[in-house]
Amino acid sequence: MIPLMVALPLLSAFLLVVLDTLRVKSGFIRVLFLIGVVSPVPVFLLNAGGTEVVGGWRRVAGIEVGLTGVNTPLITGELLLFTAVAVYSLSYFEGRKAPKALALLLLMHAGLLGAFIARDLFNFYIYMEIASVSAFALVAFSGEEGSKEAAFKYLVLSLLASYTFVFSVGLIYMETGYLNVGLIAESASPSRELNAAVAMAFASLLLKAGIFPLHGWLPDAHSKAPTPVSALLSGLVVKAPAYGMMLLFSALPVWEGFRTAVIIVAASSVLFGIVMALLQRDAKRLLAYHTVSQMGYVLLGIATLNFVGAAYYAMAHSIFKGGLFLSVGSLGTETRELGKFGYRNAPLMGLSVLMLSLAIGGVSPFIGAYGKGLIAFGLPPEWAWIIPAGTVGTLTSFTKLNYHLVKGKSRAVRRTWEVCSLFLALLTLGLGLYLGARPNPKDAVFLLSALVVFYLLKGFGVLGARFEKRPLEVGREVNVLTAVFVLFLLLAYLLQGP
Repeated sequence: MIPLMVALPLLSAFLLVVLDTLRVKSGFIRVLFLIGVVSPVPVFLLNAGGTEVVGGWRRVAGIEVGLTGVNTPLITGELLLFTAVAVYSLSYFEGRKAPKALALLLLMHAGLLGAFIARDLFNFYIYMEIASVSAFALVAFSGEEGSKEAAFKYLVLSLLASYTFVFSVGLIYMETGYLNVGLIAESASPSRELNAAVAMAFASLLLKAGIFPLHGWLPDAHSKAPTPVSALLSGLVVKAPAYGMMLLFSALPVWEGFRTAVIIVAASSVLFGIVMALLQRDAKRLLAYHTVSQMGYVLLGIATLNFVGAAYYAMAHSIFKGGLFLSVGSLGTETRELGKFGYRNAPLMGLSVLMLSLAIGGVSPFIGAYGKGLIAFGLPPEWAWIIPAGTVGTLTSFTKLNYHLVKGKSRAVRRTWEVCSLFLALLTLGLGLYLGARPNPKDAVFLLSALVVFYLLKGFGVLGARFEKRPLEVGREVNVLTAVFVLFLLLAYLLQGP
């Protein structure tokens, strides 16, 4: 029954393309699109969990899928965000290109669900690639200047990571004789070949997840994409490689020193993303850099083998980050430069942005606080400082965002867009309360600290400065980012145990 979660969106995508070719009325196509998006929901809710092998094959030779305590939060976040984005997209994509965009969204939906339910590395790779290919095309759908270059850069670097990852899967199969994660865990023993496989797979997945220092493709792709696509890229697509890291670290022997190095990478990503976000004047680019930062928290959970904490924080991030992209994108239809648009004449959108800002900042009782609590629980004591430091930095950045948005006005926002943003904002509060997050007096200290830091930075002129990125020809930029990837991969291998 679990495979139906993937089969139904794939079937809907195929039928949608057929109906579009036959020039069927757009109303039928839109209904079919919504059916394809929500059809996995009852399958998910009616399933009792556990694993199954597709087609009744033996576990050694078959394709195992399952619902576990780790992937259930990821799938929950995927279904909730994708439903909201689907409704938003119906009034966003218009004209003859709309059916193609909707079909690509369904392919992405199927790919993400297939990756999240996978229990073997090869099928995880296949479904992750389905989602990635859809993402490349959807980024290029934007008519914004630079979107085609951003899509090309994303495509080339992601393919580089894909080839490296599938080679690492081959090494794992050669050493263990299995692709199934559970069987690999039972038979794997430390070896130089598996060390190389871990290094290659980890570097590849880190690049696909857009985590520092392999984040170079992410700010352009996420900020140049159409608004609903930005929400999915940041909220969901980068979570598939994160789940791959969970499979990798749970199946293979990983030296403790290497995991310490991963914690350093994660903490660096948290802080780097915040600093870069504070320097941005483009609102969507600010949000894109916060993806780099927030994925650092997910990586903290993975590095400490706290997969449940990583999964719940990933779910939280899916909802509040998807909501922020929808909200800011809806307000900034004419310009995204801070200070030139806002929610002063859109109170419902203003409420959504404020709630989502508190959620991403980790303020209780929103779901972000619950996720951060789980991540903090698994951290070594010497790394506990990263949670409060990241909280203050994130709240400072979103104080900057709201400072500009509260003073500006935007064109009339479509009612559907307001409802979708408010739905996700209310979800961050409702799920936080449901999971047990309660108001915490410490949050007042974090909020006050963020206000102080914001006004200090503003007073020194840091936030108003223009830091222009020196433009590089896209081919040269890809070469530079490829060199960084290769160096990182070599370093990851050298940090493995003997």
